[in-house]
Amino acid sequence: MPGTKSSGRPGGNPDITKYGFKTDREYPLSERITLRLDKPTREAIRAGKLPNWSEVCRKALDEALAELEEEENIKSA
Repeated sequence: MPGTKSSGRPGGNPDITKYGFKTDREYPLSERITLRLDKPTREAIRAGKLPNWSEVCRKALDEALAELEEEENIKSA
């Protein structure tokens, strides 16, 4: 049972840095947001038509933010 004294190894895993999750991203993916979709879109994603949908969303948001930043830089120049 997780979170109890009898669960897991006492003291944790001393080699967690060796075997733990690693990423090549500049920043870890530690934050969450909620996205509202219409039912057909959600069902298509659940059916596996877009298996990497979360990465597609991250990429689209990054591109939109980069475009917005570029526009702001042009206006301030």
